[in-house]
Amino acid sequence: MTSWESRRAAHQARVRAWTDPVRERRAGGVAHPVLDFLFTYYSYRPSRLLRWHPGPGVVLTGPAAREYLRWPAYRTVSGGVALGPLPESRGAAVRFVRSLLAATAERTPRFGCFGLHEWAMVYRTSAMRHESWPLRLGAAGTDRVVESLPVRCTHFDAFRFFTPAARPLNEVQLSRPDQLAQEQPGCLHAGMDLYKWAYKLDPFAPSDLVADCFELAHDIRVLDMCASPYDLSALGYEPVEIETARGRAEYARRQAAFTARAAPLRARLISLCDELLAEAVVATGRVQDW
Repeated sequence: MTSWESRRAAHQARVRAWTDPVRERRAGGVAHPVLDFLFTYYSYRPSRLLRWHPGPGVVLTGPAAREYLRWPAYRTVSGGVALGPLPESRGAAVRFVRSLLAATAERTPRFGCFGLHEWAMVYRTSAMRHESWPLRLGAAGTDRVVESLPVRCTHFDAFRFFTPAARPLNEVQLSRPDQLAQEQPGCLHAGMDLYKWAYKLDPFAPSDLVADCFELAHDIRVLDMCASPYDLSALGYEPVEIETARGRAEYARRQAAFTARAAPLRARLISLCDELLAEAVVATGRVQDW
């Protein structure tokens, strides 16, 4: 077995800890209010997460390397098989990812949202996003929490799921065009979305980076739902009671820790985008404005 085949096997063993349970749940028709999000809201299938890619600048050697020629991004090179340059058709998407991540990284993180986005999604409505799970404080108690605390969501893809009654309560009325101006590194969803931006670069993102981003998203999602209004104690999730000062302090502490974990992953993604765009310029001989 070549060294890259060993790396591939190690990657697959790592991610099976996440993909095998979701496949078993799907086969049994069992929904999970916390972990299914990682494979439903995020569109990367378990089979794609299992697939290993080396990233740019790596030559795969040996007979097994020819398996990679099934994907058009790969080509035969001296000594084996490697990724080619980024196709011109994908340049705009990579430039957007790079711009968003860089803008986010430059901002001072804010830790005062306390996870109220999940509460705002069930504010003054009978339509629960996770209808099989009860609200810890009931509907009226949940509404009182939303009304008693400032709503400071900075992430459009959370804000867009607020109920109509909750949207005016947010400090800023967010929109998709304002995403680059509003995204900030303290936001849990901005940290989770590093996984999305990693797999959007498939197959050019090294799979160890994709898996690192997935692991962060998994851990953030647990806090996200522990701090939600739902009672998930039957699944072993202890609530972070953000309706109390102690719970808010715990949320902010853990939020800051995730922000610190996210920073080097964001930096790695920015560097990868720069590398891919630079290679595309060399391949085409054209300088692109980004």
